[in-house]
Amino acid sequence: MSFDRTKLGTSDLEKYFHNNERRLIHKWNHYFDIYERHFNRFRNQPIVILEIGVFHGGSLQMWKDYFGNKVQIHGVDINPDCKKLEEDQVQIHIGSQTDRAFLRKLKEQIPKVDILIDDGGHTMKQQQTTFEELYDHVKEDGVYLCEDTHSSYWIEYGGGLKRRKTFMEFSKNLIDSLNAFHSRQGSFKPDSFTKSADSIHFYDSIVVIEKRKRSAPIDLKSGEESFPYDYHHNGSKTKYRILLSINKVLQFLRLPGFIWR
Repeated sequence: MSFDRTKLGTSDLEKYFHNNERRLIHKWNHYFDIYERHFNRFRNQPIVILEIGVFHGGSLQMWKDYFGNKVQIHGVDINPDCKKLEEDQVQIHIGSQTDRAFLRKLKEQIPKVDILIDDGGHTMKQQQTTFEELYDHVKEDGVYLCEDTHSSYWIEYGGGLKRRKTFMEFSKNLIDSLNAFHSRQGSFKPDSFTKSADSIHFYDSIVVIEKRKRSAPIDLKSGEESFPYDYHHNGSKTKYRILLSINKVLQFLRLPGFIWR
């Protein structure tokens, strides 16, 4: 397929990709803007990157060029031939991303990472196991990026629309955890993800989690009220209690809420 280069983006990563004559890189065309948006702040900093899925090693060279001579890059692949692709600033570890023992040993061997990129085998088990084992190895202000999440819709990878245990369905549940500080249900409480994730970004084929240490948000006001107003039950308190009782039943049955208006 040929490209009209006058219509290509201007990010340094995209320029590198389209001028690449080194090791093979395989990316979807819209990924570069996403990388730029979430990775730019790390450039020329002494950071650590972990990429799951070495392939032919081209992306490792791209990251090295983009982030500069202070970056330390670790790659993981199940193919032992990938070990030959090591070079200055790049170390490669051979093992499976579904092998929890291997991933736990990896965490002992490498420092905490600023950026984790899961570009491995893209099966549901691989993506979820990697997240469960390595999310906590990303620094508290780091980035966790899982790409090629369209495999959640491909049957041969264990995917399918709304199919249980796909990585996309798993990621959607993380949205609830992100908002758990606001829960009024005893069975739904803030967890380690709630306290460590600042935001979740869903793109075509990519999920990005920006980390930041968090505590419960504080509801603030400033200025003087123009008139009395009860934000929780404006009007009859009896009506509010009835409404609350109705919605507790509907919530238990997982039915849509009822609001008087």
